[in-house]
Amino acid sequence: MNTDFKIRPYTKKELALAYFPDSSPHSAVNHLMTWIYRCKPLMAQLLATGYEKTSKGFTPRQVRLITEHLGEP
Repeated sequence: MNTDFKIRPYTKKELALAYFPDSSPHSAVNHLMTWIYRCKPLMAQLLATGYEKTSKGFTPRQVRLITEHLGEP
C-alpha cells in the first residue's frame, strides 16, 4: 500500500496509473474502469455523486469511494 496516497481530485489517467504504474495510460484507464464497472455498489455510489461515463476525472469524494471499494493504489 502506498502510504503517500492522498484523497484529492484525480484525472482518470492519473488515478489509473497509480493503480497500474507499469501499464500504458490507455491500458491503465481501461483496467481501472473495468474494475469500477464490475463493482456494482461502487458504480451505484459514483453515479449518485454525479459521475458520468464521459467524466475526465474524479472528485475527492469519488476517489474516496473508489479507494474504499478497491483499496488504495
